[in-house]
Amino acid sequence: MHRPRIIPCLLISGNGLVKTKRFKDPTYIGDPVNAVRIFSDKEADEIVVLDIDASKNQTEPNYQLIEEIAGEAFMPLAYGGGVKNLSQVRKLIRLGIEKIVINTASIESKGLIREAADIFGSQAIVGAVDIKKNIFGTYKVYVRSSTVEVKCSLDEHIDNLISSGVGEIFLNNIDRDGMMNGYDLNPILRTTSRVNVPVVACGGAGSIDDLASVIREGRVSGAAAGSMFVFHGKHRAVLINYPKDIQL
Repeated sequence: MHRPRIIPCLLISGNGLVKTKRFKDPTYIGDPVNAVRIFSDKEADEIVVLDIDASKNQTEPNYQLIEEIAGEAFMPLAYGGGVKNLSQVRKLIRLGIEKIVINTASIESKGLIREAADIFGSQAIVGAVDIKKNIFGTYKVYVRSSTVEVKCSLDEHIDNLISSGVGEIFLNNIDRDGMMNGYDLNPILRTTSRVNVPVVACGGAGSIDDLASVIREGRVSGAAAGSMFVFHGKHRAVLINYPKDIQL
């Protein structure tokens, strides 16, 4: 069994590195290329880069920035945002992206995941699932940066992603994004206990204990975090950091 991965999740808007809270109010915190360079120096297991504007605004991925980021990444690099056709997938892989993260296109460009997985392999295609609780306590799935609700259940949506050919699920909790108050283990364990592909959990990490807990109790293959890797202290000063070791 592979060692669980600890994964910085970096959000980009325009040419900048930003951080959000509950997918809202993006705050500029620096240069994403420099951030990836630092994470490379710190030997991060993997990095996920998500463009938070591309799908919402229906724009192309920022290929120039992605190429610069890939040039500094000496670890597996995943990218998501604005990917809606096979030519974009091919171009991103040629730029050095190992994994393509697909969210909105799984609903709006049906067939893309299967087509891409058949050509590049399931290991190169990640199904991103953004979830949020409604007033009845039910986890609902959203696309387009949490602006559009998917009209099927969480379980059904994940089943559709896996049957389409994704090799991994990236489960991101909108309510926990940027709050640093711990992962919501309920939907995570619900997912890991019923699927046979790796699951990466994101949303809520505020400490190494949170990372250890989601790996141990949530049974995930990877724990992703944003705020805890770019902020330091109660005043959230920008300081890129990465844990040396996590005791499970």
